[in-house]
Amino acid sequence: MKQFKDSIYKLIVETSTNLPPDVRRAIAKARQKENAGTRAALSLATIAQNIEMAETNVSPICQDTGMPTFEVHTPVGSNQIEMKKAIQEAIELATKNGKLRPNSVDSLTGENSGTNLGPGTPVIHFEQWEKDEIEVKLILKGGGCENKNIQYSLPTELEGLGKAGRDLDGIRKCILHSVYQAQGQGCSAGFIGVGIGGDRTTGYALAKEQLFRKVDDVNPNPELAKLEDYIMEKANALGIGTMGFGGETTLLGCKIGAINRLPASFFVSVAYNCWAFRRQGVTIDPATGAIKDWLYKEEGKIDLNEGVQEQPVQAEERRQVVLQYPITEEQVRSLKVGDVVIINGLIHTGRDAFHKYMMDHDCPVDLNGGVIYHCGPVMLKDENGEWHVKAAGPTTSIREEPYQADIMKKFGIRVVIGKGGMGSKTLQGLKEHGGVYLNAIGGAAQYYADCVKKVEGVDFLEFGIPEAMWHLQVEGFAAIVTMDSHGNSLHADVDKSSFEKLAKFAEPVFS
Repeated sequence: MKQFKDSIYKLIVETSTNLPPDVRRAIAKARQKENAGTRAALSLATIAQNIEMAETNVSPICQDTGMPTFEVHTPVGSNQIEMKKAIQEAIELATKNGKLRPNSVDSLTGENSGTNLGPGTPVIHFEQWEKDEIEVKLILKGGGCENKNIQYSLPTELEGLGKAGRDLDGIRKCILHSVYQAQGQGCSAGFIGVGIGGDRTTGYALAKEQLFRKVDDVNPNPELAKLEDYIMEKANALGIGTMGFGGETTLLGCKIGAINRLPASFFVSVAYNCWAFRRQGVTIDPATGAIKDWLYKEEGKIDLNEGVQEQPVQAEERRQVVLQYPITEEQVRSLKVGDVVIINGLIHTGRDAFHKYMMDHDCPVDLNGGVIYHCGPVMLKDENGEWHVKAAGPTTSIREEPYQADIMKKFGIRVVIGKGGMGSKTLQGLKEHGGVYLNAIGGAAQYYADCVKKVEGVDFLEFGIPEAMWHLQVEGFAAIVTMDSHGNSLHADVDKSSFEKLAKFAEPVFS
């Protein structure tokens, strides 16, 4: 079991830090499609750089290492109880070593276990088979894309698409709608797994199971293969693009499965996964516990820069502005959607627990003229008691929509950094108070960790590492203005344009 535990630890580290070849190929293909100089092209360039940095640093590709989910096939007679203990020990060790972020939180108290262990975490599904080897597959699916999962009960009415009936055409409409509703909040461009049928539970399980298929495989069911190809073409025609900035690639992969259902129920379940598609698998010798083979590896290296346009064909107009803390209202009001902002100086992280708490309490530091970064970093403390950032990409901002405008006004915050954009209340608050929202590149945890030059301190560590308020000195922290103080929102514009394109797909396609 010690060797088995070591093998699982290696699997966890590889999954967290190194994207598999089929995913890399999909991202490389997306880079080739984008026009040089656009926001989407710049975002994909940052993503490619982040992928290489994570592999080199052996650090998490994205700071949100999600809910570790294991699919385990074992020979008849294997001791699954001992195997589960070994998997849990490997998870705890990987968390201690900064390969996983501590993400297991008590649902009633909000307390973080700090180990990624607790009731229901990690998720481990065992199934016996007649082969004389153990197969372990692991997926790390972050909360931002997990929140964009969606389940439809047919028949139903879908905005822009009309009635979706209990047939292949109704399924088609649901899948297209699932991509539209995700926008950039799930770190697009993304991958989707679709489960047709089952009940509410097995439908979602089937959808996630599709994510273990290779990106370039062909569905053995001809009808589903045809539907997968259709979705890939039409979803990318929506123009949502990388990070929801607009562009040629919105979807990197689509895999669909179907199981039987009850006569009264017809569910279409969609599991959305971000570009940081972290899944890997191994076969293990049951006698020794050693790894025999890797399931998603191959010889050679995928060049993420191959075929990328060097010169802009359709460059978008933008300025580059450097801001140094403290930031004035005049500086913020001079910014417009599309500007690239470089932040130098002190910034503070703040997520869900922070925003809720600050509504009724004072802040331990002065935030006037300051920057709040929606981020739950991976942090490690060295032997001298100094904290170091191991991964620090943005989290999805829309969760803070009920609080953000009030928090900015209360404490004098000028800049909010996150991903996926925010809603009308925040946009109005930016206009009234004189604030700006910057969209950082979701998933680029190594790219942004490299911008952090020093950890000045931390407050609210009792909230857990991801939810604590970290005080960070940064240099060269780049993000794009997507909501300004003049009432403009790139997110609202892309949502509107993609909705208009979605409506063009309302007419039946599959009889």
